[in-house]
Amino acid sequence: MLAVLRLWQVSGKNSDGNSHQGDVWSHNSQNCYVRAEQQLVATVGVQDLVVISTKDAVLVAHKDQAQDVKHIVAQLKANQRPEVTFHREVYRPWGKYDSVDNGERFQVKRITVKPGAKLSVQMHHHRAEHWIVVSGTAKVTIDGVDQYLTENQSVYIPITAVHALENPGKVPLELIEVQSGSYLGEDDIVRFEDRYGRA
Repeated sequence: MLAVLRLWQVSGKNSDGNSHQGDVWSHNSQNCYVRAEQQLVATVGVQDLVVISTKDAVLVAHKDQAQDVKHIVAQLKANQRPEVTFHREVYRPWGKYDSVDNGERFQVKRITVKPGAKLSVQMHHHRAEHWIVVSGTAKVTIDGVDQYLTENQSVYIPITAVHALENPGKVPLELIEVQSGSYLGEDDIVRFEDRYGRA
């Protein structure tokens, strides 16, 4: 949090002394650092606050007590809250994924694969997957059979099918992955080969 305060000190400020990052609107607010990573954040009639809104959580703290966020982190750990270890957006060597939604027996992710990158050749014991290409080109291999998908095309990967996903193009590949099954944890991945040494 001290880094955030230093960032506020050196960043550009408006006439009320506020530093805004992202989609932020303020009225009658002074000397605040407000960062909105995903959604609109509005402040009204406040001063000397740090307000950070991410995909995972929202933090509101007085600037004089921002260093005490460690106490909240300790409470979250003690209560085994998923926010301590689970983050919506996760970066991998091949790109990233954003866990958009989940419920009993399903999970939805938005996956971005860098140009030329490839996910591991893998299979799952407990889940099937549906991939829908939003933009870019996907090379999909299922049980040794290659196919190419482009925007608005989709494919189904059954439980235990050995599969891989690759971006053969020059622009990022964006797709929506819908997982369904009895267990959806990241540890239900059996890797057979991997460019990044994880097999």
